[in-house]
Amino acid sequence: MNSMESRTAQRTILVVEDEPTLATAIAQRLTAEGWNVRVAGDGASAVQAAAQLKPDLVIMDIMLPVMDGLEATKRIVAARPVPVMILTARDDEADKVIGLGAGADDYMTKPFSMRELIARCKALLRRVERAKVIAKNSENEKILDFGTLVIDPAQRIVTLDGTEVHLTPTEFDLLATLARRPKSVLTREKLLEEVWDWVDASGTRTVDSHVKALRHKLGPELIRTVHGVGYAFEPPESK
Repeated sequence: MNSMESRTAQRTILVVEDEPTLATAIAQRLTAEGWNVRVAGDGASAVQAAAQLKPDLVIMDIMLPVMDGLEATKRIVAARPVPVMILTARDDEADKVIGLGAGADDYMTKPFSMRELIARCKALLRRVERAKVIAKNSENEKILDFGTLVIDPAQRIVTLDGTEVHLTPTEFDLLATLARRPKSVLTREKLLEEVWDWVDASGTRTVDSHVKALRHKLGPELIRTVHGVGYAFEPPESK
């Protein structure tokens, strides 16, 4: 086992799911990967467990008793930054955008394959490691000043018309990746590779959902859709 695999094996994952059969199946599959797994059956218990465990990753169902998954995600992420994968029973784009807006990094729609779940979890965990490297490399990067929109890669701050806009870590990375190459079209596959560290195209809808979340926070004109290809950043000062 190499050093990277060793670090992966020591990861702790919190599974929040109120369907016992599904929760058990997910926990068993994650445990088989060598991860430490804890299961919570409702949102309030999840918030408490996250505070105690300080997990490396949270898998969060949206529809939960006591406290729904969206509120639980907000509280967990506010207390301590941690990647969150939300699970939704509905293939509703609005639900996914709301989930991402609550602080989640990715989502999966039920039913899903355990194989894809594991692949997504590994990608999210790799993102955490890569984010540390990116943050280190961005310490001396110049501020991206587009007039009304200013992106500070070193401090990871975005301001629009002088007001700071709260972005999730994934949203910031996606915006910065596009903004570093204004007007250049980046394919969904390229964005998956650079932002999510995915090497296949299985998550292209995840890119679309995050772009919609960014447009909701920053306005619809900053990111241009190139149908069938990907997205391009349109600097506001050029309009």
